[in-house]
Amino acid sequence: MAREFQRGHKAKIGDLTAGTDLYVGVQIAGPGLTFDISCFGLDADERLSDDRYFIFFNQPKSPEESIQLLGAQAGDSESFRVTLDKIPSHIQKLSFTAALDGAGQVSQIGPGYLRIVAGGEEVARYSFTGSEFSTERAVMLGDFYLKDVWRFAAVGQGFDGGLDALLKNFGGEVAEEAEAAPEQPAAAQGAPGFAPPPGAAAPAPSFGAPAAAPVPSQPAPDFGPPQGAPQAPPAAPQPAPAPQPTAPQVHNAPTIAAPMAPPAVPGPPGQQPPAPYGQPAPGQDPYGQSQTAPGGFPGQQAPQAPPYGQPAPPPGGYGAPQGQPAPYGQPGPPPGAPYPGGQAPAVPQGGGPGLGVVLDKYKEAPTGQRWAPQNSRLIRVDLGVDGQPVLARQGSMVLYQGKVDFGYKGAGFRGRIVGNATGQEMQLMRCTGQGQVFFAENSAHVHPIELQGDAICVSAESVLAFDESLQHEVRRIEGHGIPGGALFTMQFQGTGTLVVKTQGTPVVLPVTPTTFADANAIVAWSAASQVIISSQVSLRRHAFPGHSGETVNLQFRGAPGNFIVVQPYEV
Repeated sequence: MAREFQRGHKAKIGDLTAGTDLYVGVQIAGPGLTFDISCFGLDADERLSDDRYFIFFNQPKSPEESIQLLGAQAGDSESFRVTLDKIPSHIQKLSFTAALDGAGQVSQIGPGYLRIVAGGEEVARYSFTGSEFSTERAVMLGDFYLKDVWRFAAVGQGFDGGLDALLKNFGGEVAEEAEAAPEQPAAAQGAPGFAPPPGAAAPAPSFGAPAAAPVPSQPAPDFGPPQGAPQAPPAAPQPAPAPQPTAPQVHNAPTIAAPMAPPAVPGPPGQQPPAPYGQPAPGQDPYGQSQTAPGGFPGQQAPQAPPYGQPAPPPGGYGAPQGQPAPYGQPGPPPGAPYPGGQAPAVPQGGGPGLGVVLDKYKEAPTGQRWAPQNSRLIRVDLGVDGQPVLARQGSMVLYQGKVDFGYKGAGFRGRIVGNATGQEMQLMRCTGQGQVFFAENSAHVHPIELQGDAICVSAESVLAFDESLQHEVRRIEGHGIPGGALFTMQFQGTGTLVVKTQGTPVVLPVTPTTFADANAIVAWSAASQVIISSQVSLRRHAFPGHSGETVNLQFRGAPGNFIVVQPYEV
């Protein structure tokens, strides 16, 4: 199954596949738009120092053929073959780009993607749409870069100019049109050496793309990117497997296992069963006011009608009307004796609503999710859904039901040193078992954030709990004019839920070139945003007493779709 990437997400190639012979496919299109899709081979300074590694329609391969342009195939607008172990050492980065050829803007494109295929199986995909861009005419889609090992980064960054501007940005020179000797496009040339010849019986290598129309008599090959529609004939129907018992939806029910009202106990004929939890009792209206018996006093129960065909009970017992004490001097019923008519004497009720009605609005809120907010300051996690452990801030558990174990989660010697040095240390506990756990801290607002392979930066002080499946590490924000020369934050990425706490109701703002935030009020931001320290400290200002108190801010930049979260409180 392909791993889905979001803009700014990075991973080691070795974590995606063990192979080094890769197929890179790009799909980008729009009505009336034409794109030039290219690959720039850059050096350690991210410059095109050797223009032989600028792979485009006029130069379809590098000298040693470690990078080759394959043309459109298998549903991709353009495709490349990249052999990582053949790339020379002076090439440290491969940048895959798409630039408009003619009028138009990148915002006019439809859904597109960049994907990586290894061994005939798609292992990574970065998807994008035109809504993520504005007036740009080019886009940098993704990078392969060497940092001790080869890695992949989903970039998705718009660029104002076209292909010529991209070439100049990477340090290349644009040749004059008169000097350019156009070659035949790669699609018009013969099939590259590693691809199967037309009609060949032998299967293609594992990195290649499947033929557009495979011979029906040949079995489906096990290589190349998956087809949009299956080519093989449908298989014979198989008998349906026996139905498997489905697991009960534990988190669809409230946490309390016992019924809200006690079970009904059979009593003498004519006795009414107790009312359900939160419902008015017999003879009481929904607002808690007891119905008055004719001729009685407020709070006295009205007599109940006998069942059909049964004689009416006597009006009272032992010489006194039912519901009233015996006259002075007359003996009352003996202890434990049943009341005549099967009903106890009515107890006068007050004018306010019943206890169940008052507390009904505070009942637990099952939502059918693993993480279920109960209100703005309390959240519940159901550990019995998939058995994944949860890491939470120590002491944040306020209630749990079931068999749940709480253990200390240490950061290790290196983690403690990094946490103490950066201020991003988290004292965590590990929650495992079967049951439900409720988390809260100092009545702070809680906000669950679900990550689907993307990344987010959060201050360690704002983290309440998260799934153990999420990866987290300390990131450094470079800057000048601040104590220590840098700020630090925690980056979470992967698939799972992160619960962030704020003091007060936060605000979420889109990132623009003029977005600034106080470093003490920022809670989180999208990991693809570029963060710059903005310091307003100057020698002239410090020559005079006093200042505004807003000397260090964070400036955020990024493509459309990036965001920041700010709370109305400074830590």
